[in-house]
Amino acid sequence: MRLILFTLLLAFLASCQSKPLQLDSKEAILARIIQPEFPDTTFVVTDFGALGDSVSNNKEAFEKAIQTCHEVGGGTVFVPAGYWFIDGPIHFESNINLHLATGATLRFGATPSSYLPVVKTSWEGTLLYNYSPLIYAFGKENIAITGKGTIDGEGSKTFAGWHGQQKADQLLSRDMNHDNTPVEDRVFGEGHFLRPQLIQLYECKNILIEGVKIEDSPFWCIHLLMCENVTVRGLSYDAQNKNNDGIDPEYSRDILIENITFNNNDDNVAVKAGRDNEGRAMQRPSENIIIRNCHFKGLHAVVMGSEMSSGVRNVFVDDCDAAGYLKRGIYLKSNPDRGGEISNVFVNNLHLGEVLDCFMVTSNYHNEGSEFPTNIHSVYLNNVSCEKATNYGIYIKGHELKAVHGFVIKDFKVDSAGRGVHVEHAENIKLENVTVNGQEIVWDPVKLSENASSDYDY
Repeated sequence: MRLILFTLLLAFLASCQSKPLQLDSKEAILARIIQPEFPDTTFVVTDFGALGDSVSNNKEAFEKAIQTCHEVGGGTVFVPAGYWFIDGPIHFESNINLHLATGATLRFGATPSSYLPVVKTSWEGTLLYNYSPLIYAFGKENIAITGKGTIDGEGSKTFAGWHGQQKADQLLSRDMNHDNTPVEDRVFGEGHFLRPQLIQLYECKNILIEGVKIEDSPFWCIHLLMCENVTVRGLSYDAQNKNNDGIDPEYSRDILIENITFNNNDDNVAVKAGRDNEGRAMQRPSENIIIRNCHFKGLHAVVMGSEMSSGVRNVFVDDCDAAGYLKRGIYLKSNPDRGGEISNVFVNNLHLGEVLDCFMVTSNYHNEGSEFPTNIHSVYLNNVSCEKATNYGIYIKGHELKAVHGFVIKDFKVDSAGRGVHVEHAENIKLENVTVNGQEIVWDPVKLSENASSDYDY
């Protein structure tokens, strides 16, 4: 009898392991995303000595307003119309809504030493200590940035020049990741050239960023690092420096991004989850992310990767279009340094103008790595259109060590493309009603399986 029970138990455990991961629906995700609420208490920065004359340094006045608001249990820190110069970072407390009135501009200083001492942060997927992000919160909850004002990072004045000087520090941070150097020993800041983010919220929850305009960021614009329950809504961008990603969720979950007008010199939304050794060990995927009713313009519209070693899953892109030129529409990128997986990606009703590639997937980004291929699977595109792709309509390239698999592309149309569809190192790819250059792609999955290890163009 014991042997029978043991056999049945093994069979049950095996059946559990073979079942696919049960992921939340959009409705379940939206039900969990609740905007923070704040006490009906308002503190005006001018009452703490702030002057909106574009010259006076208001850092101390903003700090006093935030601290006073926090000490009474929270509320709104109100910034009236004016140009508010702040030479150094704003550090958030819990239960604070920083509200920028119409006509209010926060203009940050461009002196790097003003953003010291270093804080715990992350740079391109590796945890480390660096210059403080210009607006920074660590371990806070119930926080918001709202209103119709502008946040101007003044990144083009000093920090933009660091892009050409960062390589040694960039490589050092990656070596520290690969060598498992303790985070406490990964100290950058003064004497180094890793640019700070404009807004970074680290290990925070219950977040709202709504209505403001983002300009001239030193590096990534909004970095959501290890955050939960986030709404980013109604923003506009004019961020033209190098690496001016719009929104970067990393190791984060339950996020709603909607009604955004992007204009960025890099990815509009880039979903990330750590880099290489550190990311794989973290086991904290970015998941349950909804991107809807957005207008894309810049480098790429929606990207997953390339720093995604802890995994990216359950991402929904709905009812979006292009506000201007994009290099690529949907871009999934990884390489065998990363590992992890990208899975359960759903794109519905995406309409683009001119791009280089409409839909691109690569498992060999920058031709780096050899031991940790990424499992990219379960990707669904429905009702995607593009006026012109100067390169490919669809480009899907897995890796010889790990084929991408389980793609369904339906009702996909590119009016004009330099090339149609390229598939390589891929399995179980289904195309239905895919039209490029006025001709429907006659898809032969059997022929694909016979040629999965070689270039295969339609």
